[in-house]
Amino acid sequence: MTHTATKIFVSGLEVQASIGVYPHERESTQAIIIDIEVDMGAVPTPKNDLLAETFDYSLIADKAQKIAHETHVQLVETLASRIAKWAIAEDKRVQSCTVRIAKPHALLKTDTAGCQITLYRHG
Repeated sequence: MTHTATKIFVSGLEVQASIGVYPHERESTQAIIIDIEVDMGAVPTPKNDLLAETFDYSLIADKAQKIAHETHVQLVETLASRIAKWAIAEDKRVQSCTVRIAKPHALLKTDTAGCQITLYRHG
């Protein structure tokens, strides 16, 4: 007997977003990089080779971008949480969602800074 664990991911989604706590960050958008991993748990391998048998990563990327564009947020943690909450609510098969958001220009002398949040389905 085999056991399958499926994770769907979107990596390196670059979005221009209004994000940050400082006044200059409210005046214009800045690049952020979003990585999303959706743990589908032990869902069966698609039998009919149909998109409905999985969670469409195109939908995940589109929705993450829309959430990032909805309104100014101060914290990357807030945006990451909103994306993860959407994924959990969108598909009952999702067991957890990890969202990592990086701000490439947040700190001098670093490649990037940001956060990673994992939200788990309860029950």
